[in-house]
Amino acid sequence: MARRLLLLLLAAALLPGATRDFLTAEEIDQVRAAQDPNIRVQLYLKFAQQRIAQINQLLSRDRAGRTALVHDLLEDYTGIVEAMDTVTDDALRRKVDITKGIALVTPGEREMLAQLMKVETSAPADMARYEFVLKDAMDVTRDSIDLYKDLGGRALEVSAKDQKEEDARKAGLAPADAKRETDDKAKQQKQEQTRKAPTLRRPGDPPPKGK
Repeated sequence: MARRLLLLLLAAALLPGATRDFLTAEEIDQVRAAQDPNIRVQLYLKFAQQRIAQINQLLSRDRAGRTALVHDLLEDYTGIVEAMDTVTDDALRRKVDITKGIALVTPGEREMLAQLMKVETSAPADMARYEFVLKDAMDVTRDSIDLYKDLGGRALEVSAKDQKEEDARKAGLAPADAKRETDDKAKQQKQEQTRKAPTLRRPGDPPPKGK
């Protein structure tokens, strides 16, 4: 199975103008089926670990064409870790408890970072061809580990980011659009203020004294 996957990756790398996703079609189906973010982050962790194992397998032997494969696998790994962080941010935004998934993700990411650092330290002969994506993969993993250290602080960051984007969206509205949005809000507030309070009077009853 591993040999077949490596051959498919090599073929994709050699096709001119070929576009790749950082997940296989089967992996995408698994992610789509996992609605619980705790399960989804665990899936991403498994896929990332598989990429690390494939990289180590390639680097264990000096074979033709491995450089492009290692480069692509590192890019895929980085995309997977970033996707895992996106799932976490979305869960925090929706106030979904994701501690169960993170309990497994954190040690897994630490181990993967250690594996990437070993690759850098071993300095393979062809490392110059994928050194940039290797460093990027390590940086993204470190950032992800930091993300999981303080979920409360991360939730505040997500909220602040959303508010900043909303403010920027409003600031970017055309004057007419901005005025329309302001007028709509004012109209809504006026309607709420003038809305009649509920009454127990029946039709034809005289109004209460003093009214």
